[in-house]
Amino acid sequence: MTLAASQIDSPVVTIFLPLALAVIMFGLGLTLTIADFKRVAKVPKAAIIALAVQILVLPAICFGLVLLFALPNELAVGMMLLAAAPGGTTANLFSHLAGGDVALNITLTAINSVLAVVTLPLIVGLSVAYFLDGDENIGLQPQKMLQVFAIVLVPVAIGMFVHARYSAFAARMERPVKIASVAILVIVVVLALIGNFEALSEHVLTIGAVALLLCSLSLAIGYWIPKLAGVQRRQAIASGFEIGIHNSTLAITIAISVIGNDEMAIPPAIYGVLMYLPAAVMLRLLRRQESVEA
Repeated sequence: MTLAASQIDSPVVTIFLPLALAVIMFGLGLTLTIADFKRVAKVPKAAIIALAVQILVLPAICFGLVLLFALPNELAVGMMLLAAAPGGTTANLFSHLAGGDVALNITLTAINSVLAVVTLPLIVGLSVAYFLDGDENIGLQPQKMLQVFAIVLVPVAIGMFVHARYSAFAARMERPVKIASVAILVIVVVLALIGNFEALSEHVLTIGAVALLLCSLSLAIGYWIPKLAGVQRRQAIASGFEIGIHNSTLAITIAISVIGNDEMAIPPAIYGVLMYLPAAVMLRLLRRQESVEA
């Protein structure tokens, strides 16, 4: 199967989506400091295990699922793109409500966002080579890696600079930026789904099943692998939500504005809607477990 041309209007692809994601990543930067990156030294075991699961185990599980469900090639690449995306900021909220180590969440989000500059193009390139016979329009092209760098790191760095130099302003802006981020996420998901309604209606049950399974397995292994490795419960909770809740907006934006294929945006768009169901179930189970142990 060859890559389809993007079905969403060019101004949306070239202007709105990158700007939308920039707002979200800028908001993330407003909450980060250099100390967040240094904090990993205080909990190296928890952080290293979580990052290993996120970068190595999760793409392998996703690859198995897309083969098991025989997803069409471009949708399979879209699902792999999602699996390679770092954790979403919503993971911080779920972790907080479940009694997790939110500081670890912030650290993992920050480090994953940096690593994504390398891991995203790498996993996408390998996925294209397998599912699309190495289509020359995608892969580890320097200009596309530069686009990922600009989309992911530059807004975060600006946000961190504002936080460091203008902390009062950053504190005032944090809530409005979060509200804008939620609104942007809704708009991006709706645009991705509308732009591919035909493909969506044909594969919605299959993609939905894969998305729910991937999220559920991500949450479970993200919690239990660190727990079985002797990581403290609060850190295991943080790891579970960080690994289970992905930055679907980043995956959608890269699929549409960097790769230029909006069909690949369908899996992360559906995941971005459905991931709250398993996350809410896990939150409920963890809260119940805590009340029993108390």
